[in-house]
Amino acid sequence: MKRISILLALFLLMQAGSAAAQEEKELTKAEKRALQERIDSLQHAEAIQALNEHAFTLEADKVVFKYGQTAYVTPNTNFVSVQDDRATVQVAFNIPVSGLNGLGGITVEGQFSKYDLKTDKRGNTILSINVMGTGISARVDITLYADSNEATVNILPNFSSNRLTLNGVILPLHKSQVFKGRSL
Repeated sequence: MKRISILLALFLLMQAGSAAAQEEKELTKAEKRALQERIDSLQHAEAIQALNEHAFTLEADKVVFKYGQTAYVTPNTNFVSVQDDRATVQVAFNIPVSGLNGLGGITVEGQFSKYDLKTDKRGNTILSINVMGTGISARVDITLYADSNEATVNILPNFSSNRLTLNGVILPLHKSQVFKGRSL
């Protein structure tokens, strides 16, 4: 009888310990979620500041073409960058052909005008600029989603309908690690 009561006591202690450990895991998950939300909020504030200072890079990891085809690309060679009064748009695909920029794509630069920054009722920040330069004449619309630094850029050329969309994250220039190819 004594043996059964000891085994029962051990079993109950194991169950209590297991329940406590499981409760601790749930708290850890909640803490992780709260920490991630805080990080996203800080990254969003940093991206907003970079947009306001005209000093940012959108590093893209996905390209969507005119008819919806997508390609996953490397962020350090696919980007839209704005610094002072200049804008750079570069796409480079992972193909064996060197392309016009030496990276398998194209790099175009120009001055921008009409720097129009707005926030919609959902909290998304929308930037529209017109970029004019050698090899580029386009409207560039960037949407920074609320509470993160994730963004989408639509590049709409003025003289053709070859629309291009890039998805990625907005970073301040000092945190960006892009490799710029030869520009036109």
